[in-house]
Amino acid sequence: MSKLSVLFVCLGNICRSPTAHAVFRQIVTTQGLDSKIQVDSAGTGDWHLGYAPDARSTATAAERGYDLSDLRARLVTPSDFAHFDYIIAMDNSNLGDLEVMCPGEFSGELKLFLDYTGKERYSDYTEVPDPYLGGADGFELVLDLIEDASLGLLERIKAQLHQSDRVGG
Repeated sequence: MSKLSVLFVCLGNICRSPTAHAVFRQIVTTQGLDSKIQVDSAGTGDWHLGYAPDARSTATAAERGYDLSDLRARLVTPSDFAHFDYIIAMDNSNLGDLEVMCPGEFSGELKLFLDYTGKERYSDYTEVPDPYLGGADGFELVLDLIEDASLGLLERIKAQLHQSDRVGG
């Protein structure tokens, strides 16, 4: 079986989606699933292309042991729908942009990231808020939400992998 692939998408690909990329990648690695799951991130807007993640995102993530240093902003493209099994939007605006781009033959999951949360702790949130124009506490909240949703998403993917192992051998 080829790797399952996950693409995290936000607006500029410098705050939320690279944070999700790094967090999810580390969780996948920690659980020994690198050979089964590929992770990437992209943005719907093109003004930060090629740039490293926002310094505040990078610093907040580093405080919890996540490394964003190798990530660079890129634009989501129509071909991503052919390459990714899960395309995960940070907010409803990103999801709407992705739905417009989404070809009819896309058979993966296109959802909001917080659809995968446990919901109890963060029941007031349906979207990962954009911290770009806010203070440091916004970056902490984003990381909290991403960590929670990452665990839920991984459980969903592990169930899919388990089902594939049972069906495909």
